[in-house]
Amino acid sequence: MAATFSPGLLLAVPLAPLVGSLVAGLFGKQVGRAGAHRVTILGVAIAFFISAYVLYAVVYDGARFNATIYEWMVLGSPGAPGSLKMEIGFLVDGLTAMMMTVVTFVSLMVHIYTIGYMADDPGYERFFSYISLFTFSMLMLVMSNNFLQLFFGWEAVGLLSYLLIGFWFTRPTAIFASLKAFIVNRVGDFGFILGIGLIVAYAGTLNYGEAFARGGELAKLGFPGMDWRLITVICICLFIGAMGKSAQVPLHVWLPDSMEGPTPISALIHAATMVTAGIFMVARMSPLFEFSDTALSVVLVIGAITALFMGFLGVIQNDIKRVVAYSTLSQLGYMTVALGASAYSVAVFHLMTHAFFKALLFLAAGSVIIGMHHDQDIRNMGGLRKYMPITWITALVGSLALIGTPFFAGFYSKDSIIEAVHASHLAGASLAYYAVLIGVFVTAFYSFRMYFLVFHGEERFRRKPFPPQAHDDHAAHDEPEVHGGEHHDPQESPWVVTVPLVLLAIPSVVIGAMTIQKMLYGDFFTGAIVVFNGQHPAMEELSRDYHGWLEMALQSLAGPVFWLALGGVVLSWYFYLRRPDIPAALQRRFAFIYKLLDNKYYFDWFNERVLARAARMLGTALWKGGDVGFIDGVVIDGSTSTIGGIARATRLLQSGYLYWYALVMIVGVIGLMTWQLWPFFGTFFGR
Repeated sequence: MAATFSPGLLLAVPLAPLVGSLVAGLFGKQVGRAGAHRVTILGVAIAFFISAYVLYAVVYDGARFNATIYEWMVLGSPGAPGSLKMEIGFLVDGLTAMMMTVVTFVSLMVHIYTIGYMADDPGYERFFSYISLFTFSMLMLVMSNNFLQLFFGWEAVGLLSYLLIGFWFTRPTAIFASLKAFIVNRVGDFGFILGIGLIVAYAGTLNYGEAFARGGELAKLGFPGMDWRLITVICICLFIGAMGKSAQVPLHVWLPDSMEGPTPISALIHAATMVTAGIFMVARMSPLFEFSDTALSVVLVIGAITALFMGFLGVIQNDIKRVVAYSTLSQLGYMTVALGASAYSVAVFHLMTHAFFKALLFLAAGSVIIGMHHDQDIRNMGGLRKYMPITWITALVGSLALIGTPFFAGFYSKDSIIEAVHASHLAGASLAYYAVLIGVFVTAFYSFRMYFLVFHGEERFRRKPFPPQAHDDHAAHDEPEVHGGEHHDPQESPWVVTVPLVLLAIPSVVIGAMTIQKMLYGDFFTGAIVVFNGQHPAMEELSRDYHGWLEMALQSLAGPVFWLALGGVVLSWYFYLRRPDIPAALQRRFAFIYKLLDNKYYFDWFNERVLARAARMLGTALWKGGDVGFIDGVVIDGSTSTIGGIARATRLLQSGYLYWYALVMIVGVIGLMTWQLWPFFGTFFGR
């Protein structure tokens, strides 16, 4: 019998960050700035060490856990047909243990990093409370064993992202970005809750295991009133929720604007945690998605579009954080493509490797921003390598991992995605394969464009050829960097910033080679991820071609993926270090393409000018026609007027005069007699 875990031990994982959040949030003034970061870091550290132990026990002892922790309510008679249990429960398997460890480790690094990055911010205690509460919410999401708790964590991370993106609420751009993120996620969440509602309606349960066991029955049902299969509708509704959280086209528009929040939030939310919730959810729902090739094809195509076209947008970005943000969008597309190819384990594997190197890149970008006195325009940088050596080398490691350089973590997961898509036979697989293949070149180009412009070449930070782009609230306090004509050169960030960079750089190099055998070709995800190999053979084909991490890396040197990535790096070096006049000439020559990319394919224009106006017109019509016209005018005011008219008419009958009452009585008697005798008169005159 496999080992199991103590419920109390598992409860400590989400509750430790929650306690830290409550202390920092409610008693921030009493404990002070140091107390706030100490208690939250302690809470997240406890969660991380327990999560690491859980992962160890899952891998080496085969430990598992799936049980109810607290039963909230039962709708209907307990145990009777049609009853519905609402509960808090934990499901711990390979997928959960990996997510717990990644979330808590990245969160711990972000907490430590925040000490240096937010040192002068007046909302210091509030910020630590928010990020610790976010960690609690994400842990509740990934540890859940039922749809109710999943939806609670899903909505909680959405709320916290709103609060964190709009942390500097005195700035209109931050307010707009947080509202945009909130509204777009509500669109996705509407589909998500519809999917959950259909599962409850037809499977009669909120529990994962019970719902998955009825997957075969759901696959035989049709959607009422249509020719669609019920399981296809359920899976597409669930995926719409994933599109919102994991920023897939067209619900991707919120993520680039969310860079208005502090940089630690970009690393925590937009690299390793919230944006990967959708990927995790679809992987967890693999026992349902495997019954619908149509839903998988939708996932595959949407992911391919996101991976390629969001990568193109990264090429023209000049804000250092937005370059990394668009690379996040593109890599989320890669994960989604793997999900569509039924390579769920590969998608989750890339989720893990991406969490480390993308958090590293965001935090390195923040370190550069600190060194540049909160100027974020990469065109105003250059030559920072000698001023910020630790930031430079860690950023290089993150960039090499991102583009899939052999032997780095990103290579093993990214290359596996491309091979899995190539092996897929679903509709849209060919489109997806070429999209992710071209995306390799695009990713290498824009990643090293940023790297070369920031760390190499001419030192432009002294003359700043472009107006500084400063989105961090710190910028208001850091403007006077020139005193008496003296410019302050960039300096390496303090240790609380650089230590997390180093600790994230290590797994960005080694974690792929260390774990690929176990996660993709071993039993790590047994019981957590289901694949119908007969219908979806991608993982079987990958398994046949895999002969070890070393041979995989060496073989790639002769493959198209490596040369596409190398071509992107070389072209970027040539364009931005050797011949910077060429990009400017291309921009002028292809101004219409640049304008299209600069306007982000006009998604924002369409949303604001068409959808928002249509929604406003509909709202106005419902307000004036429905609320004011019908409800107020007819239902409320109309009923009042009708009753008043009846009252005025009947009041005339109550005059108080005896002769009036006598007349009414006589008329009434005559009328009654006429009614009673009418049949007789009819018979008499009829003769």
